[in-house]
This record gives sequence, structure tokens and C-alpha cells, in this order.
Amino acid sequence: MSPVMSLFASLVGQLADLLRPLCHTSATAAAIVLFTALVRLAVHPLSRAAARGQQARARLAPQLSELRGRHGRDPERLRRAVLELHAKEKVPPLAGCLPGLLQLPAFFLMYHLFSSSRIGGEANELLGHRLFAAGLDERWADALGAGGVFGPAGSVYVVLFGVVAVVSAFTYGRARRQLAAGGPAEPEQTLPGMGAMARVLPLMSFATLVTVAVVPLAAALYVVTSATWSAAERVFLYRDTPGAGTPTTVG
Repeated sequence: MSPVMSLFASLVGQLADLLRPLCHTSATAAAIVLFTALVRLAVHPLSRAAARGQQARARLAPQLSELRGRHGRDPERLRRAVLELHAKEKVPPLAGCLPGLLQLPAFFLMYHLFSSSRIGGEANELLGHRLFAAGLDERWADALGAGGVFGPAGSVYVVLFGVVAVVSAFTYGRARRQLAAGGPAEPEQTLPGMGAMARVLPLMSFATLVTVAVVPLAAALYVVTSATWSAAERVFLYRDTPGAGTPTTVG
């Protein structure tokens, strides 16, 4: 893990050096935002594939409805029939989870980078870097203790919480409209038991507020940037379908 962390710290440092003429003392924070955008750009082909899969599942709706009518009293047989139909049509039922899952390693790297006092046996110089008055290695509790909710550091979090609230409300609204309109494919039309889960997932977008409050500011920046990217990406990828894709956590 140490060589990986050293390489990651070097990458963040180089991006910060690149951005310093424009961002000055907030260059490392800007580097984190840029790094997040690069990660999201790298997984964008998977997001596009997930969107195509969701649209393909929408086309299977009549066949799925027929299967539910035929095997509705036998959940296990219905599950097998649905999986067989997806395999036959080459439509992965859970492909939409991949973009979110592939981002987790990058998020945890960012978390550990700004939670570790030493990297590769040397002092972690990134810990002293800041976004305006808030340290990138500090948490919301530290900002509250340093000056309260609207203090110099607390105000940085107020802005982040505001961005997350707007993005989460937007994502939740689109997901609810999808369910109300029948969306690209209603959860019950994919795998039995997915309906209740998909109704809870839109609410999970608000869990980002808790994440931002408890992780180091650097990791919070990653989460906020990724969530904002996800919302914009869904608008683009699902612009021709009712509602939008089901939201995922960590963007």
C-alpha cells in the first residue's frame, strides 16, 4: 500500500504544482477536484454502457411483464427466467453499479492520503495544505471548534453542504420522476426484490451530506465533485428517457 500511496501523493502534488499559478494557496484543493474529474472521465465509458443497458432493459419491458404474469407466484423461477432473458439479450442487469464501485478505490486513497501523518516513511507534506481557511486534513468538527458554523473554516463546509443539498435534491427528484413515469425500466421489471431497493437508493444521495461531515475535507471534495459530475452525467446520458438513472453513492 505504501508505494501506491507514495505514487498517489506524488500525483496530487504534481497536479497542485500545475495549478498553483492560478489557484495559489488552494492549489491542492483544485488538484483534488481535477483528479476527481479525471477519475470520472476514465469511468465514463462504463457509465455510457450502463445507460445503454438501462435503455435496452426498457425495450425488454413487455417480455418482463409477460414473465411476471407467468411466474409471479414462483419468485425463484421468475428470477431465473429474468436472468435468462437478460443473458439472451446480452443486457447485464446490474451494470449500472460498476461506475460507482470503481470509484471507491480512488475515494479511499484520498481518504488515507489526508489521514496519514507519514507516506512512504516520510512526513506527509500535504497535511498542511488548505482550501481557504479549512485544512484539507481536517473535518467539519475541527471547523466548528475553530470558529463555529459560519467561522472562516466552517463557511467552507456551509458551501459544500449547500452544493450537496442542491445536487441531492436534483438527483432525488429525477429518480422519483423515473419511478412515477415507469422510467427506462422499473425495478420490478428487472430482478425480483429490486423494487424496494431502488426506491431507497434515491434517498441515499442525501447520505453524501453525512460523508462530507465526517471525512477529511480532501475526501469530502472528492465526494462533492463526483456527486456533481454524476448528476450532470445522468442529465446528458438519459436526456432522451423519462426521469434519469438511479443514483449511486460516491457520485
